[in-house]
Amino acid sequence: MTVHFIGAGPGAPDLLTLRGRDLIASCQLCLYAGSLVPEAILSHCPPDARIVNTAPMDLDAIIAEIQTAHDAGFDVARLHSGDLSVWSAMGEQLRRLRGLGIPVSVTPGVPSFAAAAAALETELTLPGLAQSVILTRTPGRASTMPEGETLVNFAATGATLAIHLSISNLAAVVADLTPAYGGQCPVAVVYRASWPDQQIIRATLETIEGAVGADITRTALILVGPALAGEGFEDSCLYARTYDRRYRPQTADSPWASWQHGDD
Repeated sequence: MTVHFIGAGPGAPDLLTLRGRDLIASCQLCLYAGSLVPEAILSHCPPDARIVNTAPMDLDAIIAEIQTAHDAGFDVARLHSGDLSVWSAMGEQLRRLRGLGIPVSVTPGVPSFAAAAAALETELTLPGLAQSVILTRTPGRASTMPEGETLVNFAATGATLAIHLSISNLAAVVADLTPAYGGQCPVAVVYRASWPDQQIIRATLETIEGAVGADITRTALILVGPALAGEGFEDSCLYARTYDRRYRPQTADSPWASWQHGDD
């Protein structure tokens, strides 16, 4: 018996990995975060599977469901939205299950920031503009931020910021980032990336508060940084004609020339 933690992706049912789909189809119990995981993904469950929405449950109740399945020898699919590596609350579940000696596995999912970038049809790391993406959030009721992990500190790097779970703190986000990025820095808010009701709002730090409607209060990602403009960047060396690389040596003396021909 194994508990399979599965990243269910950002929302579109076909952004589920093949491994995730096959694991769901093999499990007699499916626990899913009903407020964020689309019901269409549940169609992969076996016809006789027990399907439980964990949205109204606390941690003790979730672990009790898993313990009951473990005692019966049933495999469990535990579905969380996006990818499990960030803000999934998987860590506290893993700690409990390992303490109980219950085996687990983890299958990654498409993260929301990647789905948002795809919706924007943009690359978040552009040469000369940004070569780092910082995934972060602002303090909320569910969790505070460790000392030092502030938007002001992250803004000082000039990196592209993907700010999760913070649309309700938009005014504070703007205030913290404007001194480092400037009021004309591009901003994009992507609401429910990949869902049928997806919305994209493009603006600047100076104008974003007025551009976001009052109806967008959750499930929206804020992206900030010069790379969002998609202009003013250098070509990468990867495809440059004069760049000497393993698969495209430029001269007979290149250290890659003998490698390309299979010589020792």
